[in-house]
Amino acid sequence: MPLIMKNSKVHPAFKLNGVALDNHALVKKAHDLFERGMPYEKDVGEFLLQWLNDGTTIQVQTSGSTGTPKRITLKKAQMVRSAEATGAFFNAMEGTRALHCLPSLYIAGKMMLVRAMVLGWELSYVKPGSTPLANTAGTFDFCAMVPLQLSHSLEHLEKVKTVIVGGAPMGLTLKEKVAELPTKIYETYGMTETITHVAVRAVNKSAVKQSMSRSTTNATDQPLVTSYFQALPKVAFSQDNRGCLVISAPGVTANDVVTNDMVRLLSSTAFEWLGRHDNVINSGGIKLIPEQIEAKLAKLITERFFVYGVPDSELGQKMVLFIEGEPNVQGIRKSIEHAGALDKFEMPKAVMGVPLFKETQNGKINRKATVDGRLG
Repeated sequence: MPLIMKNSKVHPAFKLNGVALDNHALVKKAHDLFERGMPYEKDVGEFLLQWLNDGTTIQVQTSGSTGTPKRITLKKAQMVRSAEATGAFFNAMEGTRALHCLPSLYIAGKMMLVRAMVLGWELSYVKPGSTPLANTAGTFDFCAMVPLQLSHSLEHLEKVKTVIVGGAPMGLTLKEKVAELPTKIYETYGMTETITHVAVRAVNKSAVKQSMSRSTTNATDQPLVTSYFQALPKVAFSQDNRGCLVISAPGVTANDVVTNDMVRLLSSTAFEWLGRHDNVINSGGIKLIPEQIEAKLAKLITERFFVYGVPDSELGQKMVLFIEGEPNVQGIRKSIEHAGALDKFEMPKAVMGVPLFKETQNGKINRKATVDGRLG
Protein backbone atom coordinates (compact mmCIF):
# COMPACT_ATOMS: atom_id res chain seq x y z
CA MET A 1 0.00 0.00 0.00
CA PRO A 2 1.55 3.33 -1.06
CA LEU A 3 2.25 5.80 1.71
CA ILE A 4 0.70 9.26 1.71
CA MET A 5 3.31 11.91 0.97
CA LYS A 6 4.65 13.77 3.98
CA ASN A 7 5.27 16.83 1.80
CA SER A 8 2.60 18.02 -0.59
CA LYS A 9 3.03 17.35 -4.28
CA VAL A 10 -0.39 18.72 -5.17
CA HIS A 11 -0.93 22.39 -5.98
CA PRO A 12 -3.70 23.93 -3.82
CA ALA A 13 -5.60 25.04 -6.95
CA PHE A 14 -5.61 21.54 -8.50
CA LYS A 15 -8.99 20.08 -9.45
CA LEU A 16 -9.85 16.72 -10.97
CA ASN A 17 -13.12 16.53 -12.92
CA GLY A 18 -14.31 19.66 -11.16
CA VAL A 19 -13.44 18.58 -7.61
CA ALA A 20 -10.69 20.22 -5.53
CA LEU A 21 -8.46 17.52 -4.03
CA ASP A 22 -5.57 17.83 -1.60
CA ASN A 23 -3.02 15.06 -0.99
CA HIS A 24 -5.21 12.96 1.29
CA ALA A 25 -8.37 13.34 -0.79
CA LEU A 26 -6.47 12.56 -3.96
CA VAL A 27 -5.01 9.35 -2.49
CA LYS A 28 -8.54 8.26 -1.59
CA LYS A 29 -9.76 9.12 -5.10
CA ALA A 30 -6.83 7.27 -6.67
CA HIS A 31 -7.58 4.14 -4.64
CA ASP A 32 -11.21 4.31 -5.74
CA LEU A 33 -10.26 4.64 -9.41
CA PHE A 34 -7.72 1.82 -9.20
CA GLU A 35 -10.06 -0.57 -7.42
CA ARG A 36 -13.42 0.23 -9.03
CA GLY A 37 -12.81 2.30 -12.14
CA MET A 38 -12.93 1.49 -15.85
CA PRO A 39 -9.65 0.13 -17.29
CA TYR A 40 -8.48 3.61 -18.34
CA GLU A 41 -9.41 4.96 -14.89
CA LYS A 42 -7.43 2.18 -13.23
CA ASP A 43 -4.36 3.47 -15.10
CA VAL A 44 -5.09 6.98 -13.81
CA GLY A 45 -5.50 5.71 -10.26
CA GLU A 46 -2.39 3.54 -10.38
CA PHE A 47 -0.20 6.40 -11.53
CA LEU A 48 -1.62 8.83 -8.97
CA LEU A 49 -0.81 6.35 -6.20
CA GLN A 50 2.74 6.04 -7.52
CA TRP A 51 3.10 9.80 -7.70
CA LEU A 52 1.76 10.38 -4.22
CA ASN A 53 3.86 7.78 -2.41
CA ASP A 54 7.19 8.53 -0.74
CA GLY A 55 9.26 7.13 -3.60
CA THR A 56 11.40 9.48 -5.65
CA THR A 57 11.12 7.67 -9.00
CA ILE A 58 8.52 6.39 -11.44
CA GLN A 59 8.75 3.35 -13.73
CA VAL A 60 7.46 4.12 -17.23
CA GLN A 61 7.00 2.06 -20.39
CA THR A 62 8.39 3.19 -23.75
CA SER A 63 6.10 2.83 -26.76
CA GLY A 64 8.34 0.55 -28.82
CA SER A 65 7.91 2.63 -31.98
CA THR A 66 11.67 2.67 -32.64
CA GLY A 67 12.74 -0.51 -30.90
CA THR A 68 11.76 -3.10 -28.32
CA PRO A 69 9.45 -1.66 -25.63
CA LYS A 70 11.23 -1.29 -22.32
CA ARG A 71 10.73 0.10 -18.84
CA ILE A 72 12.86 3.01 -17.72
CA THR A 73 13.11 4.90 -14.44
CA LEU A 74 12.40 8.64 -14.21
CA LYS A 75 12.89 10.86 -11.20
CA LYS A 76 9.79 12.64 -9.96
CA ALA A 77 11.84 15.84 -9.62
CA GLN A 78 12.68 15.64 -13.33
CA MET A 79 9.00 15.23 -14.18
CA VAL A 80 8.22 18.33 -12.12
CA ARG A 81 10.83 20.33 -14.07
CA SER A 82 9.31 19.13 -17.34
CA ALA A 83 5.84 20.19 -16.22
CA GLU A 84 7.14 23.63 -15.24
CA ALA A 85 8.81 24.08 -18.63
CA THR A 86 5.55 23.29 -20.43
CA GLY A 87 3.63 25.65 -18.21
CA ALA A 88 6.13 28.45 -18.81
CA PHE A 89 6.25 27.99 -22.59
CA PHE A 90 2.47 27.95 -23.06
CA ASN A 91 1.69 30.26 -20.14
CA ALA A 92 -0.48 27.45 -18.80
CA MET A 93 -0.25 28.13 -15.11
CA GLU A 94 -2.65 28.01 -12.15
CA GLY A 95 -6.31 27.75 -13.14
CA THR A 96 -5.68 26.38 -16.64
CA ARG A 97 -8.61 24.23 -17.73
CA ALA A 98 -7.17 21.13 -19.37
CA LEU A 99 -8.58 18.00 -20.97
CA HIS A 100 -6.79 14.68 -20.46
CA CYS A 101 -7.69 12.21 -23.23
CA LEU A 102 -4.50 10.13 -23.55
CA PRO A 103 -3.81 6.69 -22.04
CA SER A 104 -2.24 7.15 -18.62
CA LEU A 105 -0.21 3.99 -19.17
CA TYR A 106 2.37 5.96 -21.19
CA ILE A 107 4.46 9.02 -20.41
CA ALA A 108 2.34 11.52 -22.37
CA GLY A 109 -0.74 10.62 -20.35
CA LYS A 110 1.16 10.52 -17.06
CA MET A 111 2.58 13.98 -17.70
CA MET A 112 -0.87 15.50 -18.22
CA LEU A 113 -1.63 14.41 -14.66
CA VAL A 114 1.72 15.70 -13.36
CA ARG A 115 1.28 19.09 -15.04
CA ALA A 116 -2.15 19.45 -13.50
CA MET A 117 -0.97 18.57 -9.99
CA VAL A 118 2.22 20.63 -10.16
CA LEU A 119 0.83 23.73 -11.89
CA GLY A 120 -2.65 23.84 -10.35
CA TRP A 121 -4.73 22.97 -13.39
CA GLU A 122 -8.41 22.15 -13.42
CA LEU A 123 -8.09 18.79 -15.19
CA SER A 124 -10.95 16.80 -16.69
CA TYR A 125 -10.22 13.30 -17.92
CA VAL A 126 -12.20 11.24 -20.43
CA LYS A 127 -11.83 7.77 -21.90
CA PRO A 128 -9.01 7.76 -24.47
CA GLY A 129 -10.44 7.29 -27.94
CA SER A 130 -10.42 8.70 -31.44
CA THR A 131 -13.15 11.32 -30.72
CA PRO A 132 -12.39 12.75 -27.26
CA LEU A 133 -14.30 16.01 -27.80
CA ALA A 134 -17.45 14.58 -29.39
CA ASN A 135 -19.36 14.02 -26.15
CA THR A 136 -17.31 16.22 -23.82
CA ALA A 137 -19.01 19.25 -22.32
CA GLY A 138 -17.31 22.53 -21.48
CA THR A 139 -14.37 24.42 -22.93
CA PHE A 140 -10.66 24.03 -22.27
CA ASP A 141 -7.48 26.05 -22.40
CA PHE A 142 -5.16 23.14 -23.13
CA CYS A 143 -5.23 19.58 -24.44
CA ALA A 144 -2.71 17.00 -25.69
CA MET A 145 -3.72 14.66 -28.53
CA VAL A 146 -2.26 12.22 -31.02
CA PRO A 147 -2.81 13.01 -34.74
CA LEU A 148 -5.66 10.50 -35.06
CA GLN A 149 -7.59 12.20 -32.25
CA LEU A 150 -7.03 15.63 -33.75
CA SER A 151 -8.19 14.51 -37.19
CA HIS A 152 -11.45 13.20 -35.68
CA SER A 153 -12.02 16.29 -33.52
CA LEU A 154 -11.97 19.10 -36.10
CA GLU A 155 -15.69 19.87 -35.89
CA HIS A 156 -15.46 20.22 -32.10
CA LEU A 157 -12.09 21.92 -31.86
CA GLU A 158 -13.60 25.27 -30.89
CA LYS A 159 -13.86 23.77 -27.40
CA VAL A 160 -10.07 24.01 -26.95
CA LYS A 161 -7.82 27.08 -27.15
CA THR A 162 -4.46 25.26 -27.48
CA VAL A 163 -3.74 21.69 -28.62
CA ILE A 164 -0.33 20.02 -28.59
CA VAL A 165 0.03 17.02 -30.89
CA GLY A 166 2.54 14.22 -30.42
CA GLY A 167 3.10 10.49 -30.58
CA ALA A 168 3.56 10.52 -34.36
CA PRO A 169 4.26 13.18 -37.02
CA MET A 170 1.26 15.11 -38.33
CA GLY A 171 0.51 14.37 -41.97
CA LEU A 172 0.38 17.08 -44.61
CA THR A 173 -3.37 16.65 -45.16
CA LEU A 174 -4.11 17.16 -41.47
CA LYS A 175 -1.91 20.25 -41.33
CA GLU A 176 -3.83 21.72 -44.26
CA LYS A 177 -7.16 21.03 -42.54
CA VAL A 178 -6.17 22.90 -39.36
CA ALA A 179 -4.31 25.76 -41.08
CA GLU A 180 -7.09 28.33 -40.67
CA LEU A 181 -8.68 27.13 -37.43
CA PRO A 182 -8.71 29.53 -34.46
CA THR A 183 -7.43 26.85 -32.07
CA LYS A 184 -3.66 27.14 -31.64
CA ILE A 185 -2.06 23.85 -32.67
CA TYR A 186 1.52 22.85 -31.95
CA GLU A 187 3.40 19.73 -32.99
CA THR A 188 5.70 18.41 -30.29
CA TYR A 189 9.06 16.65 -30.30
CA GLY A 190 10.15 14.40 -27.48
CA MET A 191 10.29 10.86 -26.12
CA THR A 192 9.90 8.94 -22.90
CA GLU A 193 13.56 9.52 -22.04
CA THR A 194 13.07 13.32 -22.23
CA ILE A 195 9.78 13.13 -20.29
CA THR A 196 7.66 14.01 -23.34
CA HIS A 197 8.31 17.14 -25.35
CA VAL A 198 11.45 19.25 -25.26
CA ALA A 199 10.55 21.21 -28.40
CA VAL A 200 7.44 22.40 -30.24
CA ARG A 201 6.59 24.02 -33.55
CA ALA A 202 3.57 26.06 -34.54
CA VAL A 203 1.39 24.22 -37.06
CA ASN A 204 -1.37 26.66 -37.98
CA LYS A 205 -1.75 30.41 -38.38
CA SER A 206 -3.20 30.93 -34.90
CA ALA A 207 -0.21 29.23 -33.29
CA VAL A 208 2.23 31.06 -35.56
CA LYS A 209 0.72 34.39 -34.53
CA GLN A 210 1.05 33.50 -30.86
CA SER A 211 4.62 32.29 -31.35
CA MET A 212 5.70 35.44 -33.14
CA SER A 213 4.23 37.56 -30.35
CA ARG A 214 6.86 36.20 -27.99
CA SER A 215 9.77 38.59 -27.86
CA THR A 216 12.37 35.92 -27.08
CA THR A 217 12.98 32.22 -27.39
CA ASN A 218 14.53 30.75 -24.24
CA ALA A 219 17.45 32.94 -23.10
CA THR A 220 18.21 34.47 -26.50
CA ASP A 221 16.79 37.52 -28.23
CA GLN A 222 16.26 35.71 -31.53
CA PRO A 223 12.68 35.65 -32.87
CA LEU A 224 11.00 32.28 -33.14
CA VAL A 225 11.37 30.53 -36.49
CA THR A 226 7.98 28.90 -36.71
CA SER A 227 8.81 26.40 -39.47
CA TYR A 228 11.22 24.68 -37.11
CA PHE A 229 11.01 22.98 -33.76
CA GLN A 230 11.76 25.42 -30.95
CA ALA A 231 13.30 24.39 -27.63
CA LEU A 232 11.41 24.67 -24.37
CA PRO A 233 13.02 26.79 -21.65
CA LYS A 234 16.51 25.64 -20.57
CA VAL A 235 16.78 23.08 -23.41
CA ALA A 236 19.64 23.18 -25.94
CA PHE A 237 20.46 21.14 -29.05
CA SER A 238 23.59 19.93 -30.87
CA GLN A 239 24.44 17.15 -33.33
CA ASP A 240 26.63 14.06 -33.29
CA ASN A 241 28.84 12.88 -36.16
CA ARG A 242 25.87 11.14 -37.82
CA GLY A 243 23.94 14.40 -38.01
CA CYS A 244 21.56 13.20 -35.29
CA LEU A 245 20.07 15.40 -32.58
CA VAL A 246 21.67 15.59 -29.14
CA ILE A 247 19.46 17.05 -26.39
CA SER A 248 20.69 18.88 -23.32
CA ALA A 249 17.89 19.41 -20.80
CA PRO A 250 19.37 20.05 -17.33
CA GLY A 251 16.95 19.18 -14.59
CA VAL A 252 14.87 16.98 -16.90
CA THR A 253 17.54 14.48 -17.98
CA ALA A 254 20.61 13.49 -15.98
CA ASN A 255 22.80 13.36 -19.10
CA ASP A 256 22.60 14.54 -22.69
CA VAL A 257 20.22 12.39 -24.76
CA VAL A 258 21.66 11.18 -28.07
CA THR A 259 18.82 10.43 -30.47
CA ASN A 260 18.54 8.64 -33.80
CA ASP A 261 16.72 11.61 -35.32
CA MET A 262 18.51 13.23 -38.23
CA VAL A 263 18.08 17.02 -38.14
CA ARG A 264 19.19 20.25 -39.75
CA LEU A 265 20.34 22.42 -36.87
CA LEU A 266 19.35 26.06 -37.16
CA SER A 267 20.70 27.16 -33.78
CA SER A 268 21.21 25.73 -30.33
CA THR A 269 17.47 26.12 -29.75
CA ALA A 270 15.92 25.30 -33.15
CA PHE A 271 16.07 22.45 -35.65
CA GLU A 272 14.34 20.93 -38.67
CA TRP A 273 13.52 17.24 -38.31
CA LEU A 274 14.54 15.17 -41.33
CA GLY A 275 13.89 11.55 -40.36
CA ARG A 276 15.09 8.54 -38.38
CA HIS A 277 18.69 7.45 -38.88
CA ASP A 278 17.65 3.81 -38.44
CA ASN A 279 15.12 4.21 -41.28
CA VAL A 280 17.69 5.50 -43.80
CA ILE A 281 17.84 3.36 -46.95
CA ASN A 282 21.24 2.85 -48.62
CA SER A 283 20.32 1.94 -52.18
CA GLY A 284 23.34 1.49 -54.41
CA GLY A 285 25.31 4.04 -52.39
CA ILE A 286 22.49 6.62 -52.43
CA LYS A 287 21.16 7.43 -48.97
CA LEU A 288 17.41 7.96 -48.95
CA ILE A 289 15.49 9.37 -45.97
CA PRO A 290 12.03 7.71 -45.96
CA GLU A 291 10.27 10.50 -44.07
CA GLN A 292 11.31 13.08 -46.67
CA ILE A 293 10.05 10.91 -49.51
CA GLU A 294 6.82 10.14 -47.68
CA ALA A 295 6.15 13.86 -47.27
CA LYS A 296 6.31 14.21 -51.06
CA LEU A 297 3.89 11.30 -51.55
CA ALA A 298 1.38 12.45 -48.94
CA LYS A 299 -0.87 14.25 -51.44
CA LEU A 300 -0.89 11.32 -53.85
CA ILE A 301 -1.86 8.45 -51.54
CA THR A 302 -4.96 8.51 -49.34
CA GLU A 303 -4.33 5.21 -47.52
CA ARG A 304 -1.73 4.74 -44.79
CA PHE A 305 1.67 4.06 -46.33
CA PHE A 306 5.43 4.12 -45.78
CA VAL A 307 8.62 3.37 -47.71
CA TYR A 308 11.15 0.86 -46.47
CA GLY A 309 14.48 -0.59 -47.53
CA VAL A 310 14.40 -4.33 -48.24
CA PRO A 311 17.46 -6.48 -49.08
CA ASP A 312 18.52 -6.51 -52.73
CA SER A 313 21.37 -8.50 -54.25
CA GLU A 314 22.37 -5.71 -56.64
CA LEU A 315 21.66 -2.50 -54.71
CA GLY A 316 22.17 -3.75 -51.17
CA GLN A 317 18.74 -2.30 -50.36
CA LYS A 318 15.89 -1.31 -52.61
CA MET A 319 13.17 1.09 -51.62
CA VAL A 320 9.67 -0.39 -51.55
CA LEU A 321 6.41 1.49 -51.05
CA PHE A 322 4.03 -0.33 -48.69
CA ILE A 323 0.35 0.69 -48.72
CA GLU A 324 -2.35 -0.50 -46.34
CA GLY A 325 -5.24 -2.37 -47.99
CA GLU A 326 -5.51 -3.51 -51.60
CA PRO A 327 -4.07 -0.63 -53.62
CA ASN A 328 -4.27 -0.19 -57.36
CA VAL A 329 -0.54 -0.69 -57.85
CA GLN A 330 -0.43 0.33 -61.49
CA GLY A 331 -2.59 3.39 -60.87
CA ILE A 332 -0.40 4.51 -57.99
CA ARG A 333 2.76 4.05 -60.04
CA LYS A 334 1.31 6.20 -62.82
CA SER A 335 0.17 8.89 -60.36
CA ILE A 336 3.66 9.11 -58.85
CA GLU A 337 5.35 9.28 -62.23
CA HIS A 338 2.87 11.83 -63.59
CA ALA A 339 3.12 14.09 -60.51
CA GLY A 340 6.89 14.38 -60.85
CA ALA A 341 7.22 14.88 -57.11
CA LEU A 342 10.08 12.42 -56.66
CA ASP A 343 13.64 12.61 -57.89
CA LYS A 344 15.03 9.80 -60.04
CA PHE A 345 16.60 7.91 -57.14
CA GLU A 346 13.52 8.39 -54.92
CA MET A 347 11.20 6.34 -57.14
CA PRO A 348 10.06 3.13 -55.39
CA LYS A 349 11.40 -0.04 -56.96
CA ALA A 350 8.17 -1.83 -56.01
CA VAL A 351 4.72 -1.13 -54.57
CA MET A 352 3.15 -3.67 -52.22
CA GLY A 353 -0.21 -3.83 -50.50
CA VAL A 354 -0.56 -4.99 -46.90
CA PRO A 355 -4.06 -5.90 -45.66
CA LEU A 356 -3.46 -4.32 -42.25
CA PHE A 357 -0.35 -2.58 -40.90
CA LYS A 358 1.04 -3.89 -37.64
CA GLU A 359 1.13 -1.33 -34.84
CA THR A 360 2.89 -0.74 -31.55
CA GLN A 361 0.93 -0.88 -28.30
CA ASN A 362 0.02 2.80 -28.53
CA GLY A 363 -1.11 2.76 -32.16
CA LYS A 364 1.98 3.79 -34.12
CA ILE A 365 2.85 1.93 -37.33
CA ASN A 366 5.48 -0.74 -36.69
CA ARG A 367 7.37 -0.63 -39.97
CA LYS A 368 9.72 -3.55 -39.41
CA ALA A 369 7.01 -5.90 -38.15
CA THR A 370 4.74 -4.94 -41.04
CA VAL A 371 7.45 -5.59 -43.63
CA ASP A 372 8.55 -8.86 -41.99
CA GLY A 373 4.95 -10.05 -41.97
CA ARG A 374 4.44 -9.12 -45.62
CA LEU A 375 7.68 -10.60 -46.95
CA GLY A 376 7.71 -13.59 -44.63
